[in-house]
Amino acid sequence: MKVLVLTGDGINCERETARAFELAGGEAEILHVNDLFGSPARLLDYAALALPGGFSFGDDLGSGQVLALKLEVILGDHLRKFVQDGRPVLGICNGFQALVKLGLLPEPFAPRTMALARNRQGHFQNRWVGIEVDANSRCMWIRGLAEEKELTFPIRHGEGRVVFLSSEEEAIHRRLAAAGQIPLRYAEDVNGSHGRIAGVCDPSGLVFGLMPHPEAAVSLLQHPMSPRFADRTAAGPGLRVFRNCVEYLRKG
Repeated sequence: MKVLVLTGDGINCERETARAFELAGGEAEILHVNDLFGSPARLLDYAALALPGGFSFGDDLGSGQVLALKLEVILGDHLRKFVQDGRPVLGICNGFQALVKLGLLPEPFAPRTMALARNRQGHFQNRWVGIEVDANSRCMWIRGLAEEKELTFPIRHGEGRVVFLSSEEEAIHRRLAAAGQIPLRYAEDVNGSHGRIAGVCDPSGLVFGLMPHPEAAVSLLQHPMSPRFADRTAAGPGLRVFRNCVEYLRKG
């Protein structure tokens, strides 16, 4: 039950992401995108897929756009089968951007209704922010996360503002919220994202994309306020995201 963590061509958080799955008790393999594209059927050898953060292909044509196009064109039916088989998919930051442009979120293989635009401030955001969790969300990845007090994750993005089709913006927002597909929101408006949305999942709850970086919050030592914590070596809240996936895979 190995998790595939993609790397290469500007992806730069693959080691932290793989380590997070390993700390959660899972097994992860880091694979260069070109190796996967050279043998697309290899995708089906893995139980889950993670698209880490970074600046894939230099964010040419837009954040995550080239990676999304390559995944769609080269993996094609293999990726469709992967998702339809109920195998978990995680996209963090640039990975979230790719999942949206790939058409896996908010509804897999449906016409796109959502995008991630430039932050309203017009510049890159790199800081820790408060996160609110929908305890009733269908998202497998965030189970139990609502129990965390004063949850914070780091963000590092310039294009993380969630927007929907302008003619249906609030209607789409309400529909996703009612369906439990908005598991994470920012505690305050950090980038102009509609409804302070920080993460979105698909109707199955298995495909999940978020702009914050849970892999950078798997240990309290990673937190900027760690010197004030009683036990700085304890697990951080981000680890729960990866444990949920490992436990899901073990249950089969």
